[in-house]
Amino acid sequence: MLPTLEPMDDARRYAAEFVGTLLLVFFGVGSAVFAQVQGGVVVVALAFGFILVGLVYTIGPLSGCHVNPAVTLGVLLSGKISPVGAAAYWITQFAGATVAALLIWGLTRWGGVADQTGVLGTNGYGAHINLGGTAVLETVLSFLFVLVVLVVTSRAEHAGFAGLAIGLSLAACLLVGLTLDGVSINPARSFGPAVFEGGTALRQLWVFVVFPLLGGALAALAAPLVVRRDPRYRADPEKPTGPAPGTA
Repeated sequence: MLPTLEPMDDARRYAAEFVGTLLLVFFGVGSAVFAQVQGGVVVVALAFGFILVGLVYTIGPLSGCHVNPAVTLGVLLSGKISPVGAAAYWITQFAGATVAALLIWGLTRWGGVADQTGVLGTNGYGAHINLGGTAVLETVLSFLFVLVVLVVTSRAEHAGFAGLAIGLSLAACLLVGLTLDGVSINPARSFGPAVFEGGTALRQLWVFVVFPLLGGALAALAAPLVVRRDPRYRADPEKPTGPAPGTA
């Protein structure tokens, strides 16, 4: 899930991030907008987690499957992607989330689908948590999620299980905070729906951009302290090394 430095002409990576973020937001936020009343918090959390598991194994070998600006920031601070590459990822992630939100908004406006959240699945504070609580919640949840991403994708010996760990971590975060602020963790996920909902969602959007990014940055600082390679898995110095399975 952590790509090496990529050439600018490798448009496939950026296309993968665009499509991946689009699908993550459409299935995740869509599960809240279309099925939250019947399914509740568990259904929404599992929808986010399951789609991310699928995306990690599908586009992970190509782009790293960041599909989240906070993850990309963590990877950038870890030195695994160039600043130009990170900027391109951010642009495609926000674009993908916006297109996904447009599709969801179109279904609720012209497709005869009821918006079961009443706010197009946007993030927000005030009803069940205040601004300070939201700042702490988003920082902590984002820290945990990005830390898991950075650590599990740094361990080649467990590469086959990285997608499962990442998806389950996202689902766990949603189970904790979904009823409080809708759980962002992902600035692109918050941006897309807020653009079409407008009003309070757009005014509060900065919170769901700043604090997930802060959590991602803190995770990048903590990850080197957590990663400790088992000597049994160290590469043979006589053999060439390359990116771990599941990386690009």
